Amino acid sequence: MHPGNPEIDVYIGEIRLFSYARLPLGWLPADGRLLSVNHFIALFSLLGTTYGGDGEKDFALPRLESPAPGLQYCIAVGGVFPRLQD
Repeated sequence: MHPGNPEIDVYIGEIRLFSYARLPLGWLPADGRLLSVNHFIALFSLLGTTYGGDGEKDFALPRLESPAPGLQYCIAVGGVFPRLQD
């Protein structure tokens, strides 16, 4: 990780397992919640309606169950847009 900018190694849509009581900035729980397409355009362009939502005003995050107490899967809503393979 880059010491001056921890988001430099984070891709939008990346999923990580956290043991923190509070989440770092730029991350949301992967709990199936609906998000606004207008507020999360980059993430929507990657996920689309794969996990739900109408695709016009909202879309859903994946719902991932915790593997153990005190742990939670989270998805990056900020960071670098990944370069995708053709």
